[in-house]
Amino acid sequence: MDVVQQIRAFNAGRDPERLALKYAKMRSDPFVFLRGACHLFYDRLPCKGLFKSAPLVWSCGDLHLENFGSYKGDNRPVYFDMNDFDEGLLAPATWDVVRMLTSLRLAAHSLGIKPGETQELCATFLQAYGSALAQGKAYWVDPRTANGLVQDLLDGLGERKRGDFIDSRTQLKDKKCVIKVDGQKALPAGKTDRKKVENFMAGFAKAQSDPGFFKVLDVARRIAGTGSLGVERYVILVQGKGSPDGHYLLDLKASFPSSLARHATVKQPKWKSEAHRIVEMQRRLQAVPMAFLQPVFIGRQAYVLRELQPSEDRVSLDGAKQSQGDIKQVIATMGRIVAWGQLRSAGRQGSAIADELMDYAQGKKWQSQLLESTQDLAKQTMLDAATFASAYDEGAFQH
Repeated sequence: MDVVQQIRAFNAGRDPERLALKYAKMRSDPFVFLRGACHLFYDRLPCKGLFKSAPLVWSCGDLHLENFGSYKGDNRPVYFDMNDFDEGLLAPATWDVVRMLTSLRLAAHSLGIKPGETQELCATFLQAYGSALAQGKAYWVDPRTANGLVQDLLDGLGERKRGDFIDSRTQLKDKKCVIKVDGQKALPAGKTDRKKVENFMAGFAKAQSDPGFFKVLDVARRIAGTGSLGVERYVILVQGKGSPDGHYLLDLKASFPSSLARHATVKQPKWKSEAHRIVEMQRRLQAVPMAFLQPVFIGRQAYVLRELQPSEDRVSLDGAKQSQGDIKQVIATMGRIVAWGQLRSAGRQGSAIADELMDYAQGKKWQSQLLESTQDLAKQTMLDAATFASAYDEGAFQH
């Protein structure tokens, strides 16, 4: 496999400025490389054995440590759940699990987690996932049900004022509230892009019960994530409930086919658009979907529209500062969340029913096989990351 050519081909046509940021991030660390090259991971995944025979589930697709976080649901309470579904589709239950465990192995060094502890954390995730799947009932994590570091995160969010977040992402310019364009979270939008977004939002607002809420005050290009950097994406400041702290920020992101699709041998539903697929994955897998989440069109291009929420709202794991017990508790919570999402979406358009998932969870052989596979996949990802790093340093990814 030509790793350099595969990465170039996958990212062709993306916004050069944000794509350069993506490549720089991928160069920094093998775990970040994994996050930015989901397509390569599935190119390497052997589509046989437990990666072919496991029950079919609705999958996040790009599951890793950074794809869990807190958010406000459309009913406004705060939840902790999976939060990225761009790659989601119908796939064997083992696909999400093996990617998550591989990410844990790759992230361990930067998190200050020792090799022996990493193996223990992987086993903790699998045990929690298997036990939750075997119970056959989907639960959720909110401030009332959370524990440990996740509870600390959610409790802190409950004390934070939403206006503080708006203040952190905006500034006054000529007595007008505008988005901070700092080169880290936002870049300026050109006149053509700005007009396109403003025209779309004007039409969108007319169809809402409170059109004034969606009056556009400013538009910028959004910088967020790793894998999707370079994809057309905007942050939109709208009037909301008024100044000074009642404004809202929205995220508008172009949608494209899942990079897993060419490896998924099972028939997928015929979605109206890729945005409809992504939104439906999120609605099925999350306990409560994010606020304002919906698929929209600008011309023929589909986008996902949702409320923009703080990207920092994740549990920051640090082996040097946190006990192994605290970290295990977080990893176990993540394992249960994956199982609950699979159970919540069971029996829909080809996914296995809950009884089949429960039966599968009773087996033990697949857990040891998964653990062994993640060691091989982590080693291969390290090699691919090194190949990319060498090519990057030689200027192969400069425009």
